[in-house]
Amino acid sequence: MATLRSFTRPTATWNPATEPRDTIRYVDVSAVSRETLAIESVGATLAKDAPSRARKIVQAGDTIFATIRPALKRVAKVPPDLNGEIVSTAFCVLRPDRERLDSDYLFFLASSDGFVASVAEHETGASYPAVRDRDVLDQEIELPPLDEQRDISTALNALRRGALNELALLNTAQELKQAAMRELFTRGLRGEAQKETEIGLVPESWKPRTIVELCEIWSGGTPRKSVAEYWNGGIPWVSGKDLKLPALDDAIDHISAEGVEAASRLAPQGTVLLLVRGMGLAKDLPVAVINRPMAFNQDVKALVSRGEYSGQFLRSAIYAGKERLLSQIVPSAHGTMTLNLNDVENFKVACPTDPDEATEIVAILDALDRKIDLHRRKRAVLEELFQSLLHKLMTGELRVADLDLSALGSTPSLMNPGAAEPKGDFLAHTEGAAP
Repeated sequence: MATLRSFTRPTATWNPATEPRDTIRYVDVSAVSRETLAIESVGATLAKDAPSRARKIVQAGDTIFATIRPALKRVAKVPPDLNGEIVSTAFCVLRPDRERLDSDYLFFLASSDGFVASVAEHETGASYPAVRDRDVLDQEIELPPLDEQRDISTALNALRRGALNELALLNTAQELKQAAMRELFTRGLRGEAQKETEIGLVPESWKPRTIVELCEIWSGGTPRKSVAEYWNGGIPWVSGKDLKLPALDDAIDHISAEGVEAASRLAPQGTVLLLVRGMGLAKDLPVAVINRPMAFNQDVKALVSRGEYSGQFLRSAIYAGKERLLSQIVPSAHGTMTLNLNDVENFKVACPTDPDEATEIVAILDALDRKIDLHRRKRAVLEELFQSLLHKLMTGELRVADLDLSALGSTPSLMNPGAAEPKGDFLAHTEGAAP
């Protein structure tokens, strides 16, 4: 065992006074994606306008580890096009001694859940938790021989490419759905001429309708936490943290029938649930249709269809106009970001006069949602398998020699999404690595 510091090389800082530059490409913490663990969207900045934190010089192959809120895992490997550029002092720059430490292995080690958790134990500061560079560099590690490090990196890179491929396909499917919604709710399916309305362009025969015309609006509540019997049931109880998907089959929390009777309300299947309080600076609209009866808290409104349109259609119609609804968010008396009931009631959505057209729109969007869900589930499986394999290989619980690496070359990549799926033998040899 030795410290990570023992396997890394010294790095340098940039002094604008002694090393003048015209422009720099500056990497701030926000430029590292937590989804891809990669540096994204870094443009050129005039050196004279660089922030005071722009001080650390990086080289291609370095790993940067964010020391602010380390548990959020903003870790990335520096690509060749950022060689010699500048990153924030909020990163610990890890430069491998390449005679003893493979650069890819270093990246995987630094991004592993165990390493991140161990570093996070050194956090100080309640409102701005952070660690020092030495808290990262003084982590004790045990390294396999360099050739084995490279073999481990080859295996992990192959699996990571598969997960990144699914993420790219997921993002593409979500973008396709957004484009489809814009077309469906401005042009419809009947090839009609469009007309201008107070909510924008809609097909000639469509009408803008208010939520209160189309739905009953119910309020929910929270049973007392001190009464255990309220919280030992099987009825899903929805709060803001559940409203991340267009449709809900379950919720994180559950209450009993007594809990519903005491403080909440049971919304029927097909109800639209809309978060109206505690939205923060929402960039997306937390709204979902429920696929089974569910209770909900006081931060959520239940929009129960009066029967003219399905909950699936109403949810899509509301989401299609989300920018208008998000613009209505205001701070409440307590400072939380809120949608006022009056604004929800009077919010208008585009509605076809032909009920069959609404049904057909739901079918189209449902097919896209199934595609999105497929990629989401495949990505989750690959991510779970990756994390498990990462842990087992890093700890020596599993050796690369135990894997059939003959299939690694056929793993799909972001550059070749149509490539063949990995052979069954590769996943078979990792059986037990993930459920």
